[in-house]
Amino acid sequence: MPLPRVNTAEVLRILEELYPDAECALVHQNAFELLIATILSAQCTDRRVNMITPGLFAEFPDAASMACADILRVERLIAECGLYKMKSRNIVGASRIIVEQCGGSVPGTMDELLALPGVGRKTANVVLSNAFGVPAIAVDTHVQRVANRIGLAQSEDVAVTEQQLMRRIPRAKWSNAHHWLIYHGRQVCTARTPKCGECALAPLCRYFKNGVVVRQ
Repeated sequence: MPLPRVNTAEVLRILEELYPDAECALVHQNAFELLIATILSAQCTDRRVNMITPGLFAEFPDAASMACADILRVERLIAECGLYKMKSRNIVGASRIIVEQCGGSVPGTMDELLALPGVGRKTANVVLSNAFGVPAIAVDTHVQRVANRIGLAQSEDVAVTEQQLMRRIPRAKWSNAHHWLIYHGRQVCTARTPKCGECALAPLCRYFKNGVVVRQ
């Protein structure tokens, strides 16, 4: 199925103008902290994750220490984060693999990252982009929603959306575009009450033009 006709270059120009300083909202000092924070962010807000990680990293600052951590202790430290029992197992398990198979350093390839417990394409792309400078588009709920509303993508499958965005957006802009779409989703194109009346992208947005989103 062909994608909707959208002026991608103009959409990206407007987003860049709106969010010139957009960046990863997860507070981190290195690739390991970003990996763990991103695993924690599943079904949890970045704000909540940023409240949890200082205490977690104070006790377990690297893969070597986390690999030896008591899972119950990790559970207690991240208990305010959704799915904390599963995430605790994944964090400790991923750290053990990093120590045993990757020399203690977070790997920098998609295949190696996907081999870690709790790491899917979204998490891997976040790490690759923000920790290693590899162009990538991480499709979270905001990117999925905004891209499909505008017409940059047309799929309910996040993996397909990622591929569609990679085809439409110049590779040099992948990482920035990912952040721009997230910011726009958080501030304007929200899930339940999108602020279409305030949206600079409204004239280009297929949902707005088709009346799918209520005009405000």
